[in-house]
Amino acid sequence: QTGEVLPDGSEGELVFTSLTKEGLPIIRYRTRDLTRLLPPTARAFRRMGKITGRSDDMLIIRGVNVFPSQIEELVLQEERLSPHYMLEVSRDGRMDELAVMVEMKPQYAHLGAEQQAEVKKHLAHRIKTLIGVSAAIRIQEVGGIERSVGKAKRVIDKRPKE
Repeated sequence: QTGEVLPDGSEGELVFTSLTKEGLPIIRYRTRDLTRLLPPTARAFRRMGKITGRSDDMLIIRGVNVFPSQIEELVLQEERLSPHYMLEVSRDGRMDELAVMVEMKPQYAHLGAEQQAEVKKHLAHRIKTLIGVSAAIRIQEVGGIERSVGKAKRVIDKRPKE
C-alpha cells in the first residue's frame, strides 16, 4: 500500500526491477501478486513463498482484507458443497456485510433444512475463525449460481461508490 520494502516474512505485493534488460528496462514492475520473501539462505537468489492472492482481487470488509481465494479454499474443504460460489458485499448503514452464496453438491441437494443449517453454520464458523470476518451463508439451489466460461465473476459489490 505504501510502496515501502517490507521485512522478510511479511506479506505484500511482488514488485521487481529488471537489471539486465537494456532495450526494455522495467523499473518497479507491479505484478499485483501477493507473496512474502523468505529469510535468506546460503543460496545466491532470494526465495519467496507461494502466491496467496492478487492485490486487485482483495476486498476490505470491516477492516479485514478478504480474498475470494480464501473463501474458495474453505468452500472446497466442505464435502457437501459444490465448488460454485458467489460473494456479495453490501453496506447496512455504516457496516459492510458479506454474504456467501453456495450450492450443495447434487447428491446432497435432498438434505433437509436442519442439515443445511448445519452446513451453513459450519462454513460461517470457519470463515469467522480463519479469515476474521462474519459472513451470512446462503444456500442456492443446484445450478443457481451463474456458471461462466473463462474467469468466473465471483464478487458482486453492492456498496455505494464513494
